Amino acid sequence: MIHFYELSRLDTDQRARLLRRAETAIDDLLDYVRPIVRGVRDRGDAALLEYIERFDGTRLSADRLRVSREDIERAYEVLNKDVYAAIKQAIRNVRIFHERQMPHEQWFTQVAPGIMAGEKITPISSVGLYVPRGKGAFPSVMYMLATPASIAGVPRIVVSTPAGPDGETDPATLVAADLCGVHEIYRVGGAHAIAALAYGTETIARVHKITSPGNPYVSAAKRLLYGTVDVGLPAGPSEAIILADESADPELVTRDLLVEAEHGPDSSGLLVTDSRILAEKVLSLMPSKIAALPEPRQTFCNTGFESEKGTGGVVLTSTMREAVAFVNEYAPEHLEVQVREPFALLPDLKNAGEILIGPYTPIPTGNFSIGTNAVLPTGGFAHTYSCTSVYDFLKRTGVAYMTEEGYESVSETTRRLAEFEGFPAHALAVTQRKIRS
Repeated sequence: MIHFYELSRLDTDQRARLLRRAETAIDDLLDYVRPIVRGVRDRGDAALLEYIERFDGTRLSADRLRVSREDIERAYEVLNKDVYAAIKQAIRNVRIFHERQMPHEQWFTQVAPGIMAGEKITPISSVGLYVPRGKGAFPSVMYMLATPASIAGVPRIVVSTPAGPDGETDPATLVAADLCGVHEIYRVGGAHAIAALAYGTETIARVHKITSPGNPYVSAAKRLLYGTVDVGLPAGPSEAIILADESADPELVTRDLLVEAEHGPDSSGLLVTDSRILAEKVLSLMPSKIAALPEPRQTFCNTGFESEKGTGGVVLTSTMREAVAFVNEYAPEHLEVQVREPFALLPDLKNAGEILIGPYTPIPTGNFSIGTNAVLPTGGFAHTYSCTSVYDFLKRTGVAYMTEEGYESVSETTRRLAEFEGFPAHALAVTQRKIRS
């Protein structure tokens, strides 16, 4: 039986369970991941190679950790031409979208006569991009992360991605990295990859920021390393809401509902609708649609929609207003809107990693090819975090300049506030200031 919830009939505990994500399980993994992180910190490459063999089943030597130029050239040779063309088109769209985000390098405004204040925008000096491979190869994650980093002008873009059992890195991922201007690529994944990027090893120099999606082990490592390195936005197990009314096509809604759910058993997909007719039609269509999927995707969807631990299903609300309120409370990673007048509803949709509007804008197009970024906050963090963009790879520095006139206009205000807050050196730096001619 597919999970079905009538929102108005749920008690507080049931509602809390519905809002629960796989993110909440990360706490249980911290004790498991902690010794891995410490091992890389204390033993560097030796620990890294040990963990690669233990967790990935890949035996490497230290000189094979870094992907060579020859490896990349070989990837171009073996990559399917149609896949190559698709990657190039997708990168083009992603690049065009993100180039429009770039702010001016600096700006000033006159606060008062003789007082100029503004900002200087500079790229982060080094970033680590983690590209997972556990249940498949993800060149799309590569270009979603590397394209804005490259546009932002990051001088050192480092990628960490697991190798297969044969020790080779996915060719499509390597080609995408090269097309996006990545500077270094390493064959390492999991929590140990995050630790290597954060602390550095003999082979991998540390970075100043890490951004990535990842499984709960990667998310746990990032949580442990918060404060050691900027760990970027929380991007854990996939999740999506399809917000629909009676005008939506049940067939399309059902297919779209399976999109994020097939990522893994800890992923979520919810239909939220005020139409009982639509809800019932989707519930009747889902079993056959799930059964038609190959393994392991079929099992992933069954787990998400039918098992006791699953967090996917169909949510029926009394009104569209109630549906929108629930979506904003849930703050999904992906939000697909299939209602009669979506642009009228758009101003009320406040919390989502991305909003995809209309039946011709399904989640897969956002994941791969539209141009908007598909590395998004999960676990309800769309309440406070934004989608990945060039801003994730830039930093702002305040800049100010005053003339003598400007200084004189604020010196007394500065002295009074400094003395009020108990900082005599602050006050003296103003009252005893003599500028030599």
